[in-house]
Amino acid sequence: MADVIKHDGIVDSIEGDCIHVRIVQASACAACGAKSLCSAAESKEKIVEVYDADVNAYQVGQRVMVEGAASMGMKAVRLAFLYPLVLMVAAVAVAMGLTDGNEAMGAVAALLTLAAYFAVLFACKKRLMSEFRFTISAGVQKSGVQELQTIV
Repeated sequence: MADVIKHDGIVDSIEGDCIHVRIVQASACAACGAKSLCSAAESKEKIVEVYDADVNAYQVGQRVMVEGAASMGMKAVRLAFLYPLVLMVAAVAVAMGLTDGNEAMGAVAALLTLAAYFAVLFACKKRLMSEFRFTISAGVQKSGVQELQTIV
């Protein structure tokens, strides 16, 4: 993977072939010394699901590196923000055009379109999960030297 997003994390739990990894997603200023005085600094904990056939190689509490393709982030932004926005604007325009400018009907059409869009996304959840795949690189101790072993 040429463009890879990496996050340090800790294995939170293991269920079947799914490893739940807790990562801290920090803003660019989270490492700043003045962040306690600034309201702009923020960090959030997220749980990432990583599916791996070799779950026995991991233990709860183990530090790992979660990796994903940068293109997954752009696709997620398109699915969550861009496409719904385009659909809402189109629904409002069509509904207002058909109802002689009735804004309430435009708003209802936009909300119904959003509900239908996210219902379709939910129905395609398994397919989307297979497209948004994360891998784990776990630190392995060998003869006193720390090296990374990529688990696919």
